[in-house]
Amino acid sequence: MTGTDGRRFYRLRTPEPVTAVSVRVDPDRPDPYPVYLAVGAGRRRMSLTPDEAWALWRCLSEAVATLGTPPDYIRTDIRPARR
Repeated sequence: MTGTDGRRFYRLRTPEPVTAVSVRVDPDRPDPYPVYLAVGAGRRRMSLTPDEAWALWRCLSEAVATLGTPPDYIRTDIRPARR
């Protein structure tokens, strides 16, 4: 796929308080930041390089693993959407 066809969005909402978390991946993006993370109603946003996204994933996964058993709401398939 080329152009915006390659762009994918991944979304999940927390229960209480309800907060949206979304990630956009755009492999066709010409700049070095193809990953875009948004938490909440667009209030906290961050563009990431692939290396930064992988480092964030690793650190975050290790950190939240120390908090105990994962909550039920994350035990779901997240299917990418075009928008």
